[in-house]
Amino acid sequence: MLKVGLTGGIASGKSVVGEMFAALGAHLIQADQIAHQLMQPGQGVYNEVVRQFGAAILNPDGSVNRPRLAEAAFGNPGGRGSSRVSELNRIVHPAVICRQDEWMAETGRRDPQAITIVEAALILEAGAKNRFDRILVVTCREEQRVQRLAERLKIDPEAARREVVRRMAAQLPDEEKIKAADYVIDNSGSLDATTRQVRNIYERLRAEAEAQTLGPPPR
Repeated sequence: MLKVGLTGGIASGKSVVGEMFAALGAHLIQADQIAHQLMQPGQGVYNEVVRQFGAAILNPDGSVNRPRLAEAAFGNPGGRGSSRVSELNRIVHPAVICRQDEWMAETGRRDPQAITIVEAALILEAGAKNRFDRILVVTCREEQRVQRLAERLKIDPEAARREVVRRMAAQLPDEEKIKAADYVIDNSGSLDATTRQVRNIYERLRAEAEAQTLGPPPR
């Protein structure tokens, strides 16, 4: 089994790239989805997040209002309020990483030649690089981040720009991510161009996974 960490800055296209790998046969899990599950009422992570950040982050039904939590953690988009993102990460990251490890172990038992891909924004920032055999970084231009986030959240470009700046302040710059990467996908071009890069890297990962399973040749 080959363990791959897929990361990149906000709105770089990590999810799209991850889905491309999954379509080719890789096994994919998203850290954001794990965190969402762990922050459901009744979960330990949910209880600790509410204890630290207060009931103001909750919807009337008791579920976490993610935009309110983001504002509480990252600070107000207008620049007011201090960042508490490290405090949120200390609560959420250990549980998310534990769930990722369990998922990779179970996938490896079912498919010894599996390529398991964990898509997560903060793999490098969380010091989790060594949990993976390979690190794959997705990049794009800043203006594309703004445009994509505006479309995703249905907000105006200036609001999207402020959100990009706010989120990127808690992440390593692309230059640092690229230095730590085994593979880099430039997602600033066409979808076809990204697809070609994914296919090329997938074939290389497939070969690595098979070689890892076979082990060294006999002497």
